[in-house]
Amino acid sequence: MTTPQTLLRAARPDDVESITDLHTLARTAYYEAGGVPSVELASLDARAGRRESWMRAVQCDDRTVVCAEREGDVVGVVAMGPPYEADVDATTAGQLYQIHVRPGLWGRGVGSRLHAAFVTFLRETSLTTGVLEAWERNTRAQTFYARHGWQPDGHHRAGPGNADYVRMRLRPAPDPGEQIWGARERHHSGHA
Repeated sequence: MTTPQTLLRAARPDDVESITDLHTLARTAYYEAGGVPSVELASLDARAGRRESWMRAVQCDDRTVVCAEREGDVVGVVAMGPPYEADVDATTAGQLYQIHVRPGLWGRGVGSRLHAAFVTFLRETSLTTGVLEAWERNTRAQTFYARHGWQPDGHHRAGPGNADYVRMRLRPAPDPGEQIWGARERHHSGHA
């Protein structure tokens, strides 16, 4: 039996329902594992807010959203763009807002492909640093990011369940010459 191929492509407005469902599944898995009650995670109002946020991100000119697709199903998503925090220099840094992978596919390379798309984004926009925030109780995510070269930078902010978000930074290695997902696809989709 062969493993289905994972394709990366620009997200479209018609992907937002699938992205929202995927985001809800992934965040529920890691927040519940960290002790946040499921009732806080599963509310319809919270889901509606995530859906609105994803629609804005997909339609926004300064955000890039990339889907990972297997056999026609969205199985992962990454969102990236300028940094949120004022103390991060937007002329040198891009922010990885979030990566989500369908929980049943964790550890199968989907997240690494999405991460590679973020690194390509940094290189193609001449940014030297990546920043992100990971919930401190999401040890799976922190291990994933550390494996890809991210390091905590000492900045924390309050998060759910009386646990902080930890900011991490990445300084990518020189371009190995492989383009995972690039500017041609972004510009073709209408998203910069």
